[in-house]
Amino acid sequence: MEYKPAGYLLLESYSSLRRFWSYLDGAERTGRQLAQVRGDHEHTCRRRIEGYTLPGAGGLVDLDKARAEIEDDFIPGVELLALAAGDPRPLQEMLSERYDLQIGLTLAFTRTRDLILKPELLYRAKEADALGIRFTPRRFGRDELRVMLDRACGLT
Repeated sequence: MEYKPAGYLLLESYSSLRRFWSYLDGAERTGRQLAQVRGDHEHTCRRRIEGYTLPGAGGLVDLDKARAEIEDDFIPGVELLALAAGDPRPLQEMLSERYDLQIGLTLAFTRTRDLILKPELLYRAKEADALGIRFTPRRFGRDELRVMLDRACGLT
């Protein structure tokens, strides 16, 4: 890749192709799905890593976005009523039990030797979603995303 596109986070400056390929090799060995980004040439150093889930991640929900979702389309539920009343604990516990945090990571290596990452995080219901609300995780820092990448690729 020539440059860092919008939405990507810088993981390392002056990295190496070896590091890029070691992440992809680790992801493949741990059973993750690797895919080329649509529209990229096969020699472009950008791949999508899918198939990593984080169970019990209810505490990582973005409570402000969840409250805004409730205000826009109020859907009754004990957990949502508690959140509207100011207690996020029932919602976090319910998310930990009934939802998994699915993590998709797009890893790329630029011409200027930067290792960059674009995360796509989404809560998915284990069973049919009765609430009908799209829950969003909070924003993560570079170090947290690196830990997720390392775990997804089996390097920790």
